[in-house]
Amino acid sequence: MQVNSGRRISTGLVFAVVSAVSFGMSGPFARALQDTGWSSGAAVTVRIAIGAAALAIPAAYAMRGRWSLLADRRNHLTLAAYGFVAVTVPQLCYFYAVSTLDVGVALLIEYTSPVAVVAWMWFRHGQAPTRLTFLGTLIAAAGLVLVLQLFGTVSLDAAGIAWAIGAMIGNAGYFVMSGHSGTALPAIAMAAGGLTYAALMLSVAGLVGVLPMTASSDDVLLAAHPFGWWVPVLALGFITAALAYFTGIAAVRRLAPRLASFVALTEVLAAIIAAWLLLDQVPERIQLVGGALVLAGVIVVKMGERPAVETEIPTVG
Repeated sequence: MQVNSGRRISTGLVFAVVSAVSFGMSGPFARALQDTGWSSGAAVTVRIAIGAAALAIPAAYAMRGRWSLLADRRNHLTLAAYGFVAVTVPQLCYFYAVSTLDVGVALLIEYTSPVAVVAWMWFRHGQAPTRLTFLGTLIAAAGLVLVLQLFGTVSLDAAGIAWAIGAMIGNAGYFVMSGHSGTALPAIAMAAGGLTYAALMLSVAGLVGVLPMTASSDDVLLAAHPFGWWVPVLALGFITAALAYFTGIAAVRRLAPRLASFVALTEVLAAIIAAWLLLDQVPERIQLVGGALVLAGVIVVKMGERPAVETEIPTVG
């Protein structure tokens, strides 16, 4: 049993790291498309649609003998909620945020979501945070002040900050939802179903004119070299959606929620490195210090969580 348990944890850690790195690359690829005329809505929709299509056949294979699960209305509600809360809202807001902010800055704002969850659980359910959680919140808040350069000479785009906060709220929403969204669906089916629902929601929003949809066939610049537009599009769909969501769910089902959450923080590092290599975006030194404080604060917040309110990690990068 201990051998199987150790193997399960090792496999879960691999899945978690792959998921975090894959999610971290979505911002740079999206920004490269946006710089050539792609709208955030179009970039998000094509990413999610390709991801859903890529997982369709593997998901169908995993559902052999379990198709009866889809007859349960609650599973469909779970998939729809996952598609909206965990995929559509945070991804759309995040892509809008990276259109005017550096990738690392936008993601650091989004990753303050555990602090928002603590506030929600306290005011809505009366679950007061521990002293350690309070300390972590203060550390994260201090780091966010540095990331946003509130007292510095660099002025960040207000709309970009608002979109990043929207991504943070979406991320926090999944934290809250995940504690009540248990399902017997296989991980890959959960990922495929959630992405499919999200793609349908975004497509409808685009068709009725609520969500602007513009695209371009111009070459994109990645690492100072021109590439066809289809390179970042395929990377968004297959790497940052299909691979990222599947491995993220698989990791959560193999690891303890807190451990999975800690590993997920490597997404920030992966995003900053990817933005540096692909877009030549390098945060200011003071922002890097702030980013380190934000991550430290989030870790302290999670260490101070009460066992009764621990939830799964959000897979929304």
